[in-house]
Amino acid sequence: MSKDGKQLSNPFSTGAGGGHFEAHVQASFVALMLTRGFAPCLPSWPISKIKLQGKFAGYDTDDLIVFAEKSDVNQKRKMLAQIKHSINLTEGSKVFGEVIQAAWNDFNNDEIFSRHNDVIALITGPLSATDVNDTRTILEWARHSENVEEFTKKVELTNFSSKNKKNRLQAFRTHLDNANGGDPVSGDLLFEFLQHFHLLGYDLDIKTGVTLSLLHSLIGQHAQDNIQALWTWIVDEVQSANKNAGTITLDSLSDDLTTHFIQPTYETIPESLSASQINAEPVDWNQHEYAQDLAIAVLLGAWDENSKADQEIIQQLIAEEYAAWIEKIRIVLQQPDSPVSLKNGKWNVQERKELWKSLGPRLFDNHLDMFKSCCLTVLAESDPKFELPADEHYSASFYGKTLQYSSSLRKGMVDGLALLGSQPEALINCAHDKPNAIAVLTIRELLETADWDRWGSLNSLLPVISEAAPDEFLNAIEASLHQTPCPFEKLFSLEGDGFTGSNYITGILWALEGLAWDPTYLVRACVILGNLAIHDPGGQWANRPANSLTTILLPWLPQTLAPIDKRKVAMQTLVKEIPTVAWKLVLSLLPNQLQSSSGTHRPVWRETIPDDWEKGTNYKDYWVQTDYYAELAVSMACDSIERLSELIDSLASLPPPSFKAVLERLSSEEIINKSEEERLDIWTRLTTLILKHKRFPDAKWSLDFENIVEIEAVADKLIPQNPLNLHRIL
Repeated sequence: MSKDGKQLSNPFSTGAGGGHFEAHVQASFVALMLTRGFAPCLPSWPISKIKLQGKFAGYDTDDLIVFAEKSDVNQKRKMLAQIKHSINLTEGSKVFGEVIQAAWNDFNNDEIFSRHNDVIALITGPLSATDVNDTRTILEWARHSENVEEFTKKVELTNFSSKNKKNRLQAFRTHLDNANGGDPVSGDLLFEFLQHFHLLGYDLDIKTGVTLSLLHSLIGQHAQDNIQALWTWIVDEVQSANKNAGTITLDSLSDDLTTHFIQPTYETIPESLSASQINAEPVDWNQHEYAQDLAIAVLLGAWDENSKADQEIIQQLIAEEYAAWIEKIRIVLQQPDSPVSLKNGKWNVQERKELWKSLGPRLFDNHLDMFKSCCLTVLAESDPKFELPADEHYSASFYGKTLQYSSSLRKGMVDGLALLGSQPEALINCAHDKPNAIAVLTIRELLETADWDRWGSLNSLLPVISEAAPDEFLNAIEASLHQTPCPFEKLFSLEGDGFTGSNYITGILWALEGLAWDPTYLVRACVILGNLAIHDPGGQWANRPANSLTTILLPWLPQTLAPIDKRKVAMQTLVKEIPTVAWKLVLSLLPNQLQSSSGTHRPVWRETIPDDWEKGTNYKDYWVQTDYYAELAVSMACDSIERLSELIDSLASLPPPSFKAVLERLSSEEIINKSEEERLDIWTRLTTLILKHKRFPDAKWSLDFENIVEIEAVADKLIPQNPLNLHRIL
């Protein structure tokens, strides 16, 4: 029960988690496609496309259709998958019957299913022992039997099979007969169907599952940091495609995402090349015929030539006809090692930092003034999808509720602002401090009176905006937190369940995480996250202010370059200003509370993190932090019986001094003299802790016998006299 008396439940127990599970399973296949991995049940060929909600394309097994292709021999295979978070594989299961009906329909549809090449899969949550030992065994026997007679013999053989296996086969037979219109399916057809049917278990319903760990490892081969952010990004792309029954390919995914997964190519040097050609100097683009036009392109970063609005805003910046300017950029595109690229009408400037240093002298004050004006025009646009109800945001494109300016231009301009604010020294022909002033003033005018609509419209751009002018960005958030009503409360309220909605607070969190790497901004960033946590009503998304705080200050993997003393200041400030958030934070930082971390967002344009920086911490620093957080937890809990009770759950992992301090406080006269009802929770937790450690005395985490005796002595002083309370733990 919650404090307000409401019954608490998890999303899967209420049925809301099915969509969450389905989206994460679908996202796992997109991650495989991005990392050049292979799909289960199919040959080890690259995944070429993934179709979601295939009902529109004629599939009955429609949650996920995965296509694998071996292009050099023009061979293709596909897997049709139905996704169910939980399902009973029995004769009486209506849901299992529906799955078999859909699979049977597709199995007999030659237009969409090839029995020679394709497979059908039921993807569900973690498999039970019965499913592993019986259901999967039946399916594997079918795949490894020469004919139906051999398969039947295996099932019927007493010493080889079992009653459970026969029951599972009968369940398939019953549902297939029903799917066949009530006419019994022949043994040959049953045998053939089972050969094509697969049962896959995915433990994606929990954050600590093996499947998610393996996916993070795959993603980590391409991006060593911010792995969780990339996974969340993939899930978000899947959710967007899911609502539109979309087909996902590498080309259909956003360029900003796919660039993290570009595979290196290795080419041999043609023998015809001379040594002078091989050792040729890099091109000096500042000396190119169209260097001035290229400098403007570097300031822009990216745009979509299919967007008339993009063309019009660029025309304002360049002070000439877009058609004339783009012709010159197209000539640059044809040059060897061109710094610009074009894909599906979308232009991108490559190696932008290097070009910024090279072409910076070609930018002048008038360019920056016009760039500021264009940025405010483009970035101040409200996203029309907010005109729709929150649960219909996914269909904004269907209703024509899309931004006027392309996402490429918006992202490119924000990156340009970040370059102005973080690397102004390249613009040697601009007035002193002009680049930085442009970045500051733009962010100030953009955010100082921002409402929830402005923050939500800029959500994905905020991490980079924060790098353009960190102080202005923090000022804007602090001002918004003091508004009534607070705009962030509205953004929290728009959060969906991970399947039917989006998270519009993620950009702010990632921005604050990025700034927290800098010791200058750590304390302010932490306090803002603490204030956001006060407004956070909770939800299914992992991106939460409290989680960001924990990840930043985690003793064994801190995500800040601030020294330990500065981290202590951040924590002390939270204790003073937002004690409720600080209490939960300090509990999350105690030993063994968090076993894994995918890190936080890192700055992209500001060179905050040195190239030689190594993640993690040394043994001494780890225990300095751990001892501090443990002592802080004890001091915060001493005057609160509720907090003391909560702290008992972490008692076994506390350093010895804090361990003894807690027991001393629990056995004090003040606690012992509390009413039985007041101290009942403490006694219950202590007793539960004792039983747990006595049950597993050889476990690495188990307390020593002497420590257990000490805890028992305290528990005996608090033992209830009311028999109902005494035996409630049973």
